[in-house]
This record gives sequence, structure tokens and C-alpha cells, in this order.
Amino acid sequence: MIYLLLLALLGLLIYGPQLWVTYVLRRHSRPLPALPGTGAQLAQHLLRRFEFDQVKVERTEPDRDHYDPADNAVRLSPDVFDGKSLTAVAVAAHEVGHAIQFNRGEPVTQLRRRYMGRAATLQRCGMFILLLIPLVTAIVPLPHTVLLTALVGVLTMLVSVLMYVAILPEEWDASFNKALPILLQGEYVSEPQIAAVRQVLKACALTYVAAALADILRLWRWLAILRALR
Repeated sequence: MIYLLLLALLGLLIYGPQLWVTYVLRRHSRPLPALPGTGAQLAQHLLRRFEFDQVKVERTEPDRDHYDPADNAVRLSPDVFDGKSLTAVAVAAHEVGHAIQFNRGEPVTQLRRRYMGRAATLQRCGMFILLLIPLVTAIVPLPHTVLLTALVGVLTMLVSVLMYVAILPEEWDASFNKALPILLQGEYVSEPQIAAVRQVLKACALTYVAAALADILRLWRWLAILRALR
């Protein structure tokens, strides 16, 4: 019984943040016709207001909201691009916050350049190694294969998570030093909506870390496959 409780607690610690982020974004995605514009229109307005007309606002795939420094583009998912909800407003403002950071050349943007690529590379390397181990052991039997696989998977994923944690100051700055003051000072949201907007902006800031933690669960899938191959 104690092992089941520990397993449930571990699952909550790993997957809980991702569930919370998803819950918050969906909770505040209810259409509000009274809002003056969609997420895309707000993003375009803010970019013009701060004289960053060179930054593009584009539609992207669902749940793929991001700012792309290489193309200097704010990319918004359909629900945000066309949406008139508190989630759409806050997410659009958060991504514009990133555009402001990069176009001003703020030092905090160095965190993404330094760590995000490495985190993604480590995740790919970890998954490649997990794929490779069963093939190698089929040719040359190795002792403690499951333990080796678990160790490689856990270390790779944890290092990746830590690198995403290192990016948090940039995400936090985009949410609470850029997006929130812009929305409050411009009166783009009303007083009763501020608490919900804060929640959404916090979820935006934690998205990468939550997703990286959830990726650790992939390890257990590979362990199950490995046991089946033995």
C-alpha cells in the first residue's frame, strides 16, 4: 500500500504541474464578447504601440503559442489567435512580452539561447539512447539492462527539466514584468478579471517546466517495452 501511495505522489509531482497549466488555460478560455478584440488583434495592437511593427503575428498549431526569435514572429494557436477570452488576452500579451525582450536585446533573453536548445538536445539524446539499448542488448546481452535504462532516462530527463527551470526568469519577466503591467496600465482587462489573468500568466511562465516534467513519464513506457523484449 505504501508503494502505491509513493507512486501516486510521484505521479502527482511529475504530472501535476502540466495538469494545472492545462486546467488554468481551459478554465479561462470561455468567450467574452465584451472584450474589444481577439488575441491576434491585441498582439498586433501592442506591437504597434511599442513600435515593433517588424514583428509578425501568425497563426500556428493548437497549444503551440510561442515567440520565434529567428523569424521575429509571435505565433498564436487558433483559440488564442481568434479567441476573445482571458486566456487569449493573457497568452497573446505574454508572447508579445517575449517579442519586447528580444527586440530590446534585454540580457534575460540570453537564458533561452543558452539553455533551451541544450534542453531539447538532451531530451532527444535520452530518447535515442532508450531506443538504442534494447537493440544493443538483443545483440550483446548486458547485465542490469532495466536499471541502466532507468538511470539513463531519469538523468537525461532531469537535466532537461533543470535547463527549463533555468529559463524561468525569462518566462516570469515576460508574464509579470511585461504582460501584466501592459494589461493593467492599458486597462485591457477589468478589475474583477485581474486575478484570472494573473493565473493564466503564471501558467504561461510554467509551461516549459511543466511539459518537461511530464516528459519524464515517457521513461516508464520505455521500461515497459524493454521488459516485454527481454
